[in-house]
Order: sequence, then C-alpha cells, then structure tokens
Amino acid sequence: MDNPGRVRIVRRMETDIIIVGGGLNGPALALAAAQSGFTVTIIDALPVDRRKKPDFDGRSYALALASTRLLHGIGIWDVISDHAQPMLEIKVTDGRAGEGPSPWMMHFDHAEIEEGPMGYMVEDRFLRRAFLDAMKADTRITHLAPETVVAQEVDGPHATVTLASGNTVTGAVLIGSDGRSSGTAERAEIKRTGWGYGQTAVVCAVAHEKPHGGIAHQFFMPGGPLAILPLTDDRSSIVWSETDARAAELAAMNDADFLDALRPAFGSFLGQISLVGARFTYPLGLTLANSFIADRLALVGDAAHGVHPIAGQGLNAGLRDVAALTEVLAEARARGEDIGSPVVLQRYQQWRRFDTATLAIATDTFNRLFSNDNPLLRAARNIGMGLVNAAPGLRRGFIREAAGLTGDLPKLMRG
Repeated sequence: MDNPGRVRIVRRMETDIIIVGGGLNGPALALAAAQSGFTVTIIDALPVDRRKKPDFDGRSYALALASTRLLHGIGIWDVISDHAQPMLEIKVTDGRAGEGPSPWMMHFDHAEIEEGPMGYMVEDRFLRRAFLDAMKADTRITHLAPETVVAQEVDGPHATVTLASGNTVTGAVLIGSDGRSSGTAERAEIKRTGWGYGQTAVVCAVAHEKPHGGIAHQFFMPGGPLAILPLTDDRSSIVWSETDARAAELAAMNDADFLDALRPAFGSFLGQISLVGARFTYPLGLTLANSFIADRLALVGDAAHGVHPIAGQGLNAGLRDVAALTEVLAEARARGEDIGSPVVLQRYQQWRRFDTATLAIATDTFNRLFSNDNPLLRAARNIGMGLVNAAPGLRRGFIREAAGLTGDLPKLMRG
C-alpha cells in the first residue's frame, strides 16, 4: 500500500491592515495602527531570533526629536531611552582628509530651540528588540516570520497576499514597507525614478579616548561626506561616503589598515580610536516611487523614497510616513469610510509626497554641491556656511529642520 502524500494545511487569515516588511518602519506602523484599534498582520522575511541578536554590530540611527515623540507615543521610547545618546550640537565643515577642516563651518546648538536635544543616536539592536517585544505583547498584531509574499491581488473591498507557505492573508489595505527594491510596489506595477551617485557608504562604529560631548560632526570631502555621530560610552557611529572604487578598497582592508585610512579624515580631536562591531557597505542613490499608492495599497519608508544619508533623514522620513498614514486611516475609520478606498489613500499621498520630494531634492543638491573638489564651488560653500552660521534666524531654521519640527507634523510627532 502506497504511503499517502503529506497534506499541507493552507490557512486564510483576515486582518484590517497587512504590512509587508519587518525592518523598522513596518513594526512602527504595526504598533501605531494597533494602538489606534486596527488588527494588523506584519510579514517579515527574516526570523525573529536574527532580528533580536543582542551583540552590537555597528549599526545605529539618528532619530530626530519628532521621531522620538512617535516612539514615545507607541510605547517604545521608555524602553530604549537609557541606551540613547542625545545630540546636543552639530558641526558641519568642509575640507580634505589629512588637511583638517576649513575654518568656515556651520555650528548648530540645541540650546537655540526650546524643545530639547535635536535628536538621539540609538543602536539598531536596542530599537529592533523593543519593536519585537512590543509587537509580541499586542494581541491585535500577528507577526509572521520568517515568511515571504509571493503574490498579491485586489478583489473588491479586499487586498490578499499569498505567502510562500501557501497561506493567504486578506485585509482592507496592504502596506509596502519592504525597502528600496520593494516587491509590493513592483507587483502593483509602481515604477520608480532615481539614479546612483557613484558613491558607497562605509558604516561602522569606533571607540575613542576622549568624550564626544554629544556633538555630531559632518565633514565634507571631495569623495563624499564623513559623518561622526555620538553614541553612548565614548563611542561614535561612522558613515563614510566615498567613491565606489575607494569604498571597495576600504571594505577589503583588514581592521588595522582601515583605521589607518580613517584616521586622516577622522582627525585626532577624540584621541586614539579603535573599531567596535562590524563594517558594512551599501551603494548610495536616489529612488522615488512614482506613486505612493495603488489600488488598496500604500508605500512607506524606503519602499516609497530612498535618499542620500547626507542629512541622516532616511529613517526619520519613514517614521513620518508611519505617523501620517496612521492618522489618515484612523480618521477615515472614525468617519465610517473604507480605509482602503482611493480617496482615503490619496490623502496620505498628498500629505507625504511633497515633503519627501523636497527632501530628495535637498539631499541630492547638497551631495552634488559638496562631493567635489571644484575650487569655485569650494569658495561658494565656505561663504555660504559662514553666512548661515552668522545668521541666528537661518541657524535656528536649520536646527528645527534637523529636529524634524518643521512642516505639517502628524499628531504622533507633535509635542
């Protein structure tokens, strides 16, 4: 007698909101939406234990003040605040590695605004673990991991995704939070506009002898900017943008050679430096979805917009998407509207598309203006930075922009 084949049990799950992508914006949206009364299913391609690895790997994020307000509102900030390093000042300079910075600079001090520090640096490991624990504790959230989406379709008032396991999830609206190469956007036939910069970011962290004082540094060099961002315990996060060829050389070096290459650009103002954690590289470019919405679908974070890290606004822009979309959906439901209808999703797009396009233009312009060694542009940059630094009104405007306090703020990001 032949053995019967193994029968795979296929389940169909129903939810209000389906979120594809378990990085940072996806969990933030899941928590914000659940706390607004929605049921949420979040689909993550990576297993939970990989997301929750406790070791420091060098990855950190600059969270603007407005973003910390959102995290406080969804119950995350109190969990991670002890591990957060306030950014009290930002110093922006221009120059060449080994020659030191130009005497012209922009200096932004949080004391010039009333709200507090401009932002905080938080390590990836603490933020991810806090998100995962909070989602596990919320009965309105179903977290499917590891799991991937292989198909999606819209049928009347429902969006349905088919998973690699064969299971399906049906909801009123589908959210793509699955990065710059978003499969959710691709399956919805949403095209993208963008270009590469011929630059690659080298990301790592260093320990140093002297305290950083909560000061973030942005040093513009011909190959690209070097960001030195303060972490807790006399450490700093490094985001070093270089030409693709030079970045490949840096990535291939052993730790000692890499530090030797970094020191001329880093300088000696913090004393001796040593690597902590791993090094990462990722190519830099601009990518914007031509639409943030489709039939019963919306995009957030890098799935909607990926910008140069020159201003450290990538995650902050994604969290502003999260806050805006949550507010739009909650208000629509309160009015008795279908949360996945085109008129509702169009409100989200109108709210966020102009802001993200403006951010993309600004970061693109700054990178092109500063990542070169043209003597005329260098002179113009120095004059410009000197003028901004000498004008309290302009300086205060830049500080508020860095803190995420400008524009039409969603409720979750207001003080």
